[in-house]
Amino acid sequence: MATLSASASPPWPNPDPTTSPSSNPNPNFLPDQSQTLDFESLMPPQHKSPQQSLSPASSPPGLSPAAPPTLLHLAFNQDQACFSAATDNGFRIYNCNPFSEQFRREFDGGGIGHVEMLFRCNIIALVGGGPQPHFPPNKVMIWDDHEGCCIGDLSPRAAVRSVRLRRDRIIVAVEQRILVYNFLDLNLLHQIETYPNPKGLCAVSQLSDSLVLACPGLQKGQIRVEHYSQKKTKFISAHDSKIACLALTLDGQLIATASSKGTLIRIFDTVQGTILQEVRRGANVAEIYSLAFSSTARWLAVSSDKGTVHVFSLKVNSSFSEEEKPQNASNSDTAITPSNSSRSFSKFKGVLPKYFNSEWSVAQFRLQEGSHYIVAFGHEKNTVIILGMDGSFYRCQFDPVQGGEMTQLEYHNFLKPEPETTL
Repeated sequence: MATLSASASPPWPNPDPTTSPSSNPNPNFLPDQSQTLDFESLMPPQHKSPQQSLSPASSPPGLSPAAPPTLLHLAFNQDQACFSAATDNGFRIYNCNPFSEQFRREFDGGGIGHVEMLFRCNIIALVGGGPQPHFPPNKVMIWDDHEGCCIGDLSPRAAVRSVRLRRDRIIVAVEQRILVYNFLDLNLLHQIETYPNPKGLCAVSQLSDSLVLACPGLQKGQIRVEHYSQKKTKFISAHDSKIACLALTLDGQLIATASSKGTLIRIFDTVQGTILQEVRRGANVAEIYSLAFSSTARWLAVSSDKGTVHVFSLKVNSSFSEEEKPQNASNSDTAITPSNSSRSFSKFKGVLPKYFNSEWSVAQFRLQEGSHYIVAFGHEKNTVIILGMDGSFYRCQFDPVQGGEMTQLEYHNFLKPEPETTL
């Protein structure tokens, strides 16, 4: 069930610029995902209501700073230039580079369990969460931040596990179903039955000319890929164990998957369903928290409960430009140092266990074991952004030729106010 607000808010904004671009009812809506946006310049003064208060980044002078809120969820936006933080009293939006808090919304007496941005525009999907949810956990609220209110909602009649947005679709994951809605009128277009999916695993491509959706299939370890433009469904038997994490490239042509064992990550062609590469995170069982492709699909980043973020070199792409290749490399294989490469053991192939023939990560960054971190690639060359559920923000750089330990470039705790610098 979907509803639109009957209040005097502006007409429903069209998130698809290819549909009637000249009649966009919301002049502040940004159809160009590559556009750089100053959030504050787009945000008119909003009237406070009993349900919402706008909070500054720090406490007024003379007052002790309030205790930081409890983080419930973290997510990058579609181009990994921003991230959202859902807390037990609202949500916050941050820019990655340069790091800065863009704005926050705090609600009296209620938490947000999931925030999903749509690139940098004013439309955000919210789901209630925490001990006192501000919205029902079985509803997706469509929040217009220019109006400071919800302008529509989706009611899948089950607890919402995750939400994914693109300009023409809203994808909602519940325990054993994926629901695909049209963004323009909130009509339900497709329902997909899945294997039990408590994490709400699903991913969607972001290119306007192709719509690819990936989610768990009906069997353990199976991935289902919907190529809507081609009207084609592909099932991939990815692992023997349950799927623990998955990620698509922006064009939806490649998918990375990890199982509940967390030792191996596999990359598949989503059209043919064939395995293209297998890399090893480690030998011990681990919970994989996030997988992320670089924009060129040359690199794959992985975070887990073992506290190490890994970057792997991928051999399955040809989309990166020549200037991005290492100067002494003719292909992406040579970006892996001999100590990390399975080629070091090639002469023992068939004698040593498969473990020794595995492809290992090029670069690593070590964090606190047991903590929950997610990772994405930065917009600067060879950089990664790491977010922690403890409020930590890291920006690191890796050497694509020498590999090894990454260099930390930046650190912040985004739940605590930054100290003011004296001029």
